[in-house]
Amino acid sequence: MALLPEPHDVEIAFAGRSNVGKSSLINALFGRRDVARTSNTPGRTRELNYFRLADGRMALVDMPGYGYARAPRSLVKKWQQLVRDFLRGRVPLRRVFVLVDARHGLKSHDIEAMDLLDESAVNYQIVITKADKAKKTHLDRLVREIARRVERRPAAHPAIHVTSARKGQGIEVLRAEIAALLEEGRGQ
Repeated sequence: MALLPEPHDVEIAFAGRSNVGKSSLINALFGRRDVARTSNTPGRTRELNYFRLADGRMALVDMPGYGYARAPRSLVKKWQQLVRDFLRGRVPLRRVFVLVDARHGLKSHDIEAMDLLDESAVNYQIVITKADKAKKTHLDRLVREIARRVERRPAAHPAIHVTSARKGQGIEVLRAEIAALLEEGRGQ
């Protein structure tokens, strides 16, 4: 079992399939290209990577990608256990942003992750990534479909973010939501 760092006032985590753009989104949120390591090879994130913000009061957590196409089964099980251990009883964890590629929509691995978050009673919210690679009509349809699929899930936040790390679309709105979560955490 991996050791977790000391708790922060607020933790925000990012989860998603391998190659969904987690590292690119984190870099866009920081306004830098070198915070989270990006790669064209899916499955590069193999640990929980913490990024401290707000004088250490907040941590963004980059979780290992799921749907690991090229990883050995034993390694996949190890990653899954790491994620389960992380989710269990994480009081400072305010939200997990589940990233969904605009080109592919929700896949079975995304549904499994949402099931795990519902079972763990961890609040989560969908963030559509790579919006610049999809047509507006496709994005509108995708947002409606995802909204319909999450509306009855107990731990799902109803608002869906549409982002493009490359073009900066939706980044300011997502930053504002994260800042609001930090303020909420201070009040508790």
